[in-house]
Amino acid sequence: QVQVAESGGGLVQAGGSLRLSCVASGRTFSSYGMAWFRQAPGKERGFVAAIVWNGGSTYYVDSVKGRFTISGDKVKRSVYLQMNSLKPEDTAVYYCATQGGSDYWRASSYNFWGQGTQVTVSS
Repeated sequence: QVQVAESGGGLVQAGGSLRLSCVASGRTFSSYGMAWFRQAPGKERGFVAAIVWNGGSTYYVDSVKGRFTISGDKVKRSVYLQMNSLKPEDTAVYYCATQGGSDYWRASSYNFWGQGTQVTVSS
């Protein structure tokens, strides 16, 4: 059994910052990396950022480049998302995912997911 838990969401004004945290616990498993996805009301879940453990490469969707930073710790099975200069369009439920594969941007490549944390950015 693997549990994935996110924290750190909340309500913030446009231009503000939030830091999301995620930790995976339970049985040991092989993990390619960890990622953040988000889902706004009426929209599909979409890729936000990923970190690959082998080499530490990070990847971002274009809309958050320069504003969001993903970091993580493979040993602790943790990942973080520092979100700066937040915009109302960043409002969504943010999900953490782990295990993954080389197609890090695809939700289908991740086997374990958290329940999500709400991020609301007011204008």
